[in-house]
Amino acid sequence: MKLSTKGRYAIRAMLDLALQPGDGPILIKDISERQGISCLYLEQLFTRLKAAGLVRSIRGPNGGFKLTRSPSEITCSDITQAMEGSTALVDCVDNAMLCDRSESCVTRKMWIKVKKAMDEVLTSTTLEDLVEQHYWDSIRSNRVEIVEEKV
Repeated sequence: MKLSTKGRYAIRAMLDLALQPGDGPILIKDISERQGISCLYLEQLFTRLKAAGLVRSIRGPNGGFKLTRSPSEITCSDITQAMEGSTALVDCVDNAMLCDRSESCVTRKMWIKVKKAMDEVLTSTTLEDLVEQHYWDSIRSNRVEIVEEKV
């Protein structure tokens, strides 16, 4: 199973919002340039993110998008749910009535475990966690560049 570009790009776009200094709204055009995602596609994603209550739009010359909550209060699960729906790899995980064998199916039990593991990671990872990881990665990257320059 692959997470679609909707889910992956939505997390990147939300992280981009969380990384921006200040409290002002951010233009989709700016996110598009930084993330290499088309404005048209981002507009579709932000429509869903707005409907899920994760961002709000501000109109006008100083308009754009803002997070509705602190990055520490928005999980990757919130974002992927808005974009993808369930993380179940097979439909019977969410609806046992779809298959006559659901109650005795050994493989369904495994798929349930996979869904629980994915949900645990997505639910326990916040935008704030990703912001912190971004900063640590940037520090490590800059340290490597400095060392290479000295050599």
